[in-house]
Amino acid sequence: MTDITEADAANELMRLAKQIAKHNRLYHAEDAPEISDAEYDALVRRNAELEAAFPHLIRPDSPSAQVGHEVAASPLRKVAHEVRMMSLDNAFADEEVEEFVARVRRFLALPDDAEVVMTAEDKIDGLSCSLRYENGRLVRAATRGDGQVGEDVTANVAYIADIPQVLRCGAHHPPTPSSEEEGEQLGLFKAPSSLEEGVGGGGDIPAVFEIRGEVYMAKADFLALNARQAEAGDKIFANPRNAAAGSLRQKDASVTASRPLRFLAHGWGAASEVPAGSQYEMMRKIADWGVPVSPLLVRCSSAAEMVAHYRSIGVQRAELPYDIDGVVYKVDRLDWQERLGFVAKAPRWGIAHKFPAERAETTLEAIDIQVGRTGKLTPVGRLKPVLVGGVTVTNVTLHNRDEIGRLGLRVGDRIVLQRAGDVIPQVVENLTREEERAAYHFPDHCPECQSEAVAEEGEVDVRCTGGLICPAQRVERLKHFVSRGALDIEGLGEKTIIEFFQLGWLESPADIFRLKKRRSEIVGREGWKDKSVDNLLAAIEAKREPDAARLLFGLGIRHVGAVTARDLMKRFVTLPALRKAAAQSRANSSQGPFASSVVETAGDSVSTSLDTNGVGDAEQADALVELLSIDGVGPVVVEALGDFFHEPHNIAVWEDLLSEVSPPPFIVETKASAVAGKTIVFTGKLETMSRDEAKAQAEALGARAAGSVSAKTDLVVAGPGAGSKLKQAAALGIEVIDEAAWADIVKAAG
Repeated sequence: MTDITEADAANELMRLAKQIAKHNRLYHAEDAPEISDAEYDALVRRNAELEAAFPHLIRPDSPSAQVGHEVAASPLRKVAHEVRMMSLDNAFADEEVEEFVARVRRFLALPDDAEVVMTAEDKIDGLSCSLRYENGRLVRAATRGDGQVGEDVTANVAYIADIPQVLRCGAHHPPTPSSEEEGEQLGLFKAPSSLEEGVGGGGDIPAVFEIRGEVYMAKADFLALNARQAEAGDKIFANPRNAAAGSLRQKDASVTASRPLRFLAHGWGAASEVPAGSQYEMMRKIADWGVPVSPLLVRCSSAAEMVAHYRSIGVQRAELPYDIDGVVYKVDRLDWQERLGFVAKAPRWGIAHKFPAERAETTLEAIDIQVGRTGKLTPVGRLKPVLVGGVTVTNVTLHNRDEIGRLGLRVGDRIVLQRAGDVIPQVVENLTREEERAAYHFPDHCPECQSEAVAEEGEVDVRCTGGLICPAQRVERLKHFVSRGALDIEGLGEKTIIEFFQLGWLESPADIFRLKKRRSEIVGREGWKDKSVDNLLAAIEAKREPDAARLLFGLGIRHVGAVTARDLMKRFVTLPALRKAAAQSRANSSQGPFASSVVETAGDSVSTSLDTNGVGDAEQADALVELLSIDGVGPVVVEALGDFFHEPHNIAVWEDLLSEVSPPPFIVETKASAVAGKTIVFTGKLETMSRDEAKAQAEALGARAAGSVSAKTDLVVAGPGAGSKLKQAAALGIEVIDEAAWADIVKAAG
């Protein structure tokens, strides 16, 4: 390296050390990376080149000697690894793979033509995790951290279906479905579905064995999670790796339990013995013990075979259910691995062959705003068409207002585009952010209905407050209003709602009950006969006196789900009473129900301190106390209710609807029973009743039907196919009964 002086090299090494340390912290400790893997790899590669050219300038804080990042301030307990968790050196070209094999031969003093068998497997993009088994039973799980100290996530991994609590011994078992929701796509070898299936400590399972691998989130699960997060107004994850890391590193294990995490083993750490002589054989044993390993793991006898497998995996990459960023090669013979040993932070016997990033440059020609079902304003970049990874990209989501600000994006900017995971286009760099150009101003009013668009405190997403009057939200809200969990109007499906909406017949929920006036017009349309129209109108008329909780849920008020709606109606009995309390909770505030109050909750007690300069402050305090004293109702729900009844157009829709329907008082008649006052969760397939009927039975017995298992759950009723909820209940020591036992409880209550 002759193009740089020693002084310049020293300065650059100092800058690189700081940069890489920063990005290590963001990626490993905070799960919030600011640059792509390719950009990070380029920094590490440049550092390695400088250190090779100027070895006497290697710094004490050299990134080449660091693994991950020290554990940041965290509610999770720190634990030391008995055997350090290392990282891998990288290769980016075929020639580097050939040099890796040659380097192994030289170190072991093997002839140039000696066969060096390697394993090759896909490098999954997840969070490194070590599972320590003693006598076949899982006793500790820990993240990598800085390689020497990680975080204890034992309680959290109990809810990962791929990770058995007890290893099984015996011959190889065929793949089994991972959960009640899905079957295996790639034939991964699965853990037992219950703790009792495994037999620990026998056969070839060592007394102590640490299995190491990656906790990850499948692409489909990631997209579904982000959709749920968006629906609930919660944090949107940037990619599956961040989602997996954020989900695993939770103090509250119930959060982890609610996330679809998976695990794939790729090696081991501390072990009282290693009952195999090769990497490949040992991985097959781990699979036999019930822990998933990569289905793409193969043996290769030459560099040419290794590169060929790399190419093969590259072709399959987009179709794999999880994200990968390369292929890992390891010397197969374990005695050779022992002789080769380690250098700094990586083994001499392994290397990662990284995939190149799929990138391209183009121009941002426009920024459009799309309004979703929940009112979220999503900016979409319209691009000058560009080919990225064999696909022509013309649009790219810009996610939210903060992302536009972070990238400094404006119409006319020249940008770098990347297909994340070879699937989703994303902007990774603005090449012209320093050029003078008018800044982009994110709209503060909905482009569809001109209602105010705001972001709730602590949120990055901006949402339209128009609700039921917003055209972009109307169809989806109407579909929700008639859905099974809401009014459940048979015959009024998505296709019909869209058809009637386009005709101008349906604009609000109340219009549904006016369709009888259009009977002759409906009959004249294609696909509609007298009988089908009469059936539809009869189904609508049958809902003239709807269940008040279902009606409330059907309105689609943010944060008011089916369970919360029932809890609210149990307290207020009638919808007018609920509206009055919700309106009073915001009576003297222009910014929300808590702008003039400080609300503290501790257990079941609620205290409210308000300013005393308003006549209605006492009423507002009473309303807040009453709302917040309801189990399951917190400040977020109260604020959502206050916002809903603060908007004149929502009040107009509400009053119009109540002019067409007359929901009776919501009274749940309860019987004395063994489950009165308890919280019950139903999971799996119920064979003698619907889930709604089961929940209604629970409420009639004085119990509360919840949707998820937590420490507050008293009883779980599990039908066939019960999955993660059943496992979670077992881990928390919660009583579990079957459907027949539940029927006995109902029968005993009379």
